Amino acid sequence: MASYEVFYQLAIIIVSAKLCGLLARKLHAPQVVGEILAGLLVGPCALGLVAGSDFITELAEIGVIMLMFMAGLETDLRELARTGPVALLIACAGVLVPLAGGFLLYSLFYGFAAVGTNSFFRAVFIGVILTATSVSITVETLREMGRLKGKVGTAILSAAIIDDVLGMIVLTFVVGFQSEGSSGGTVIVNTLLFFLFATVFGILCYHIFRFLDRRYSRSHRIAIFGLVLCLFLAYSAEKFFGIADITGAYIAGIILCNIQDSEYIEQKIDVSSYMMFGPVFFASIGLKTTFDGMTWELFGFSICFVLVGCIAKIVGCGLVSRACGFTGEESLKIGVGMMTRGEVALIVAQKGLSVGLLEPVYFASVILLIIVSSVITPILLKLLFSRDTRLESI
Repeated sequence: MASYEVFYQLAIIIVSAKLCGLLARKLHAPQVVGEILAGLLVGPCALGLVAGSDFITELAEIGVIMLMFMAGLETDLRELARTGPVALLIACAGVLVPLAGGFLLYSLFYGFAAVGTNSFFRAVFIGVILTATSVSITVETLREMGRLKGKVGTAILSAAIIDDVLGMIVLTFVVGFQSEGSSGGTVIVNTLLFFLFATVFGILCYHIFRFLDRRYSRSHRIAIFGLVLCLFLAYSAEKFFGIADITGAYIAGIILCNIQDSEYIEQKIDVSSYMMFGPVFFASIGLKTTFDGMTWELFGFSICFVLVGCIAKIVGCGLVSRACGFTGEESLKIGVGMMTRGEVALIVAQKGLSVGLLEPVYFASVILLIIVSSVITPILLKLLFSRDTRLESI
């Protein structure tokens, strides 16, 4: 392919992603859903205007790194510490139950594999995809109803933050165990070494950035150095520790999330991400999704994947919330609020594809889960909270 063809592909991807994203927002659906559907529309599945290339893949990888960096920047460590124990228990259930559910689902469809085989890790990885929680839609719904700062809203928000951290740790272990020549002990040691390195290096960088904050508040160099830190930790995670690069990017965001200019850094990074890297990443998911291998068995798997993904979050988070002192009604709201999937699920799926743990045809299942959970979660939350309003008025 001639080098100038890339410009044509990028133009098609960006304009289609933005138009479909805006249409999705008009229909009260997540913008990310529209951008994924844009990739399906212009890719080999439909119009065939754009074919995936190595360059597009590399741009998408930069996009996913920037998205995880911003996710880390949005983490509120103080809120996390305040709601710690209860939110941690809810998040653990929100990871373990879907993880087990995904593993069992894949194994029931394709057979139980011996521990340590590729099939075993593929089954585990299906569960890993289900661990992700995206609360952006839930947060917006709760904000509209004035319930975001309440007991339930705080529990959902805090548990979702911890959920993503735990999900990244699980992903790190699974990718490490699957790599050739790696043993369980090696993976554990490398993971612990990485987090030790990230802690020591992170404390140093935190103090450096606090100094820069005081000296050069809200200057471009703060955002530039922040991006450098993100790229360096993403590189170091993969190169020296065999850890997923997105884990390094996420840690970089967490290191900077409590400095004064964290929001400023996020705004500057978001400009590039919003204009090009983000749309290219989400559209690339659609470009890579194929229905060529779709069978009735795979279609049945996709339906069950959605059901297990939604029910596992409600059951896991809901039961633990009830055990932690929330009422039955509040526990149900927390379970439903934790049900949405979005960018993190796509990011995890993309990582699985790159390391051979996921086949492209399964992206259809992931996309279906994101669309269904994103549509039904706001509806269910509004029904649950409207019932409270009716009871209060009696």
